[in-house]
Amino acid sequence: MSTETDVLVLGGAGVDTIVYVPELPLPFADGYTVPRIETRAGQTGDFVAVGVSALGLRTHHLDMIGDDHHGDLVRTLHRDRGIALTEVPLPGGTKRAVNLVGPDGRRLSLYDDTRSHEADRLPEEKVRALASVSRHAHVSITYPCSFALPVLREAGMTISTDLHNWDGVNPYHEPFAHQADLVFVSTTALADPERTMRQIVERGRARTVVATAGADGAFLLTDGELTHIPPVAPPGPVVDSNGAGDAFASGFLFGWLAGEPPQRCGRYGAIAGAYACTVPGTRMDAISRDELLAREAELAKAPAAQRPGGAEPAGAGA
Repeated sequence: MSTETDVLVLGGAGVDTIVYVPELPLPFADGYTVPRIETRAGQTGDFVAVGVSALGLRTHHLDMIGDDHHGDLVRTLHRDRGIALTEVPLPGGTKRAVNLVGPDGRRLSLYDDTRSHEADRLPEEKVRALASVSRHAHVSITYPCSFALPVLREAGMTISTDLHNWDGVNPYHEPFAHQADLVFVSTTALADPERTMRQIVERGRARTVVATAGADGAFLLTDGELTHIPPVAPPGPVVDSNGAGDAFASGFLFGWLAGEPPQRCGRYGAIAGAYACTVPGTRMDAISRDELLAREAELAKAPAAQRPGGAEPAGAGA
């Protein structure tokens, strides 16, 4: 099948308001003076689209967007980055969130879930047409993307998704977890990450599951074996963790779609995620292909004992 798109990103378009606060959690007070408050386009699907595009993959983004100022920010982002965008009207208005960012780069995201409604759908004909000319789909867990999963599966393409801070129980995430070939999830809310990762494989289609653990790196389950992906040192001061998980997914996808070994894909993800932590959340910068490959080459030359991404077995309940 000839394709014109490497990665079709579904969902996750929106606008964040970034607020840098003196500490997290933020103690109650009548008011705070903060260094900056800025509203910019960029939620999970936008970050992945920017990330894989910066790595040289032909990218197309499909989502529901409001006919409003915030939707204009999303449209401008894609136009300025040269990323194809197919938008469907979202009657409730463009999705929004407020992100509080502490001095150490940690963030607290407040997501407005009133923008989507039960009747919202990505038109099946649009999904089918884009899927027919795309190699791979990365599906955000934003509503109503789960309804598009059967169409993507019928098209015969591979699918990835990011469950973010799933607790391993909430049924909303299950269609994504069980229909994707490659699943990302954060360990943040998981009582037993290894158990959840293995259940995703047992109950769904995934053969590879990656659980990101922030500064502790990530865990990779593939072919039944669980290994640890050590973290990579950021190339500069850590200022903001916004988009780090999406950057990790973008780097991993870059390697995965190129047929690279899973551990190398993990190093790509760790490198991209570390880079993202050095970028203020008010910007939408992603690591370039040349920089990613150069950094990975440096790590590959390091002694095995010091090499991030080595096939290091992970303990139970990692």
